[in-house]
Amino acid sequence: MTSPLDDRQAAASSHPEPLVVRTVRIDAPDDLLSLLPEDAPLTWVRRGDGLVGWGEAARVDVTGPDRFADAERWWQGLVRSAVVRDEVGLPGTGPVAFGSFAFDDLSAAGGALVVPRVVVGRRDGQAWLTVVETAGTLGPAPDWSLVARHVAGLAPVRSPGAVTYASGAVEAEDWPAVVARGVAAIRAGEVDKVVLARDEVATTAEPLDVRHALGRLAERYPTCWTFSVDGLVGATPELLVRSDKGLVTSRVLAGTIRRTGDDDADLARAAILAHSSKDLEEHEYAVSSVAQALAPYCSSTNVPDAPFVLHLPNVLHLASDVTAVLGGADGEHGGPHPTSLALAAALHPTAAVCGTPTEAARDLIRSIEGMDRARYAGPVGWVGADGDGEWGIGLRSAELDPADPRRLRLFAGCGIVAASDPAAELAESRAKLVPMRTALASD
Repeated sequence: MTSPLDDRQAAASSHPEPLVVRTVRIDAPDDLLSLLPEDAPLTWVRRGDGLVGWGEAARVDVTGPDRFADAERWWQGLVRSAVVRDEVGLPGTGPVAFGSFAFDDLSAAGGALVVPRVVVGRRDGQAWLTVVETAGTLGPAPDWSLVARHVAGLAPVRSPGAVTYASGAVEAEDWPAVVARGVAAIRAGEVDKVVLARDEVATTAEPLDVRHALGRLAERYPTCWTFSVDGLVGATPELLVRSDKGLVTSRVLAGTIRRTGDDDADLARAAILAHSSKDLEEHEYAVSSVAQALAPYCSSTNVPDAPFVLHLPNVLHLASDVTAVLGGADGEHGGPHPTSLALAAALHPTAAVCGTPTEAARDLIRSIEGMDRARYAGPVGWVGADGDGEWGIGLRSAELDPADPRRLRLFAGCGIVAASDPAAELAESRAKLVPMRTALASD
C-alpha cells in the first residue's frame, strides 16, 4: 500500500532532475518504528532515537573491491546537485542515504545506497521530517499532517506464524570441524585469529512482515542499533564508526560468553570473561585493527586500557569504545575530512569479523567457511550530506530472500584463536542466533 507521500512523488531514481530535499521540525513521535510501511522499510534506531525511512527517491547498486568508492562518488555527485532546504540542521537532517555492503569483495551481494523519499528522525528529544522530491513532482511544504495521513493508511503489523529452521550451507554438527581447521591454521602460523561464521535457514508460515521483527528487536535489545536496509535486518551491538563533526567513535566487541538467565551466575560469568586470556587475546586483536585503520585519518586516538563487559539479554561481550579526532593525512594536505562511509570502508573488515592479519584471515575464510556471507558482517548504516553518519557491522542479522517472502538466512560468527574449543564455539554461535530467532517468534 502506498502512502499519500509516495503517491505524489515520482520515482526520482531514474529522473534527470536534481533532487529537492526539504527538512522541517516536527513534534517527536512516540515510536519511530510505528511509522514504517510493510514494504522495504529503512531503519536505524537505538534507544528510540535514529532514522526511519520509506520509498525510494534514488539508489545505486555496487559490486566488487571498489563498491565503497563507487557508492561514495555517486553520493557526492547526488548531494552536489541537490537543492536542499534544511530548517533543523542536526545530524541526519537534509539528504541521507541508508546503505549496506557485502562482507567480501568477491560476493555477488555487492552493496547499495538508498535515498528514501521520506525520512523521520529523532535525536535528543528533537524530531524532523525530510521529504525528497524533484522539481517536477514538488508538492506542498511537508508537515506532520502528511505523516499522519501516511500512518492512517498503514496495514497492521502481521505475525509470521510458525517458524521452522534448517541448517544452512554447513550442517550445525559439521561446523566444529570447520572451527578445528581454523584452530589448526592458527597453530601452524598461517593467521593469529580468524572469525568463522555459519548460517541457518528460517521459513515462516506467513510472508514475513519485517516490522514484526524490528519491533521485537528494538524492544528486547534497546542498546543495540536496530536496522533494516535493502533486505538486511537485525540489531547489531557493534558500531563500526560514527563520525560527528570531526569526532569519530567505534565500539569494538570481541570475546563472548553466553548468559545463563540467573543474575548471580551471570555476574560470575562476567568476571570470568573479563579475565579470560583467550577472550582478552581475541579482543586485543580487534581493538588494534580499529586503531591502526583510523590512524591515517586522525590527529589523536584514545584506546581504553582495558575492555568493559557489555551485558545483552543473550550474551556478555568484552567491549571497548575507541574514540578519535579527524585530522590526519587529509587534513595535513588541506583536503576535506573523509566521510563516515570512507571511514567505514577503511575500517572494514576489522579483526572482530575477519581476523588477523586481515588478508590471510580473509583467504582462510574463503577456503574453509563454506558459504557466501553476503552482507552479513559488512557495514550497514547511513550517511548524510556533510559526510557524517553512523555505520554498524551487520551482526545478529538475517538476509531476506527476495524470491521468497517466507525465507530468511540467519547468521552467527565466532572469533577463533589458538585456545578456541570447537564445541564451545558452536554453543556461542547458537547464542548469537537467539536475537533473530526471538525476533521471528509469534508469542
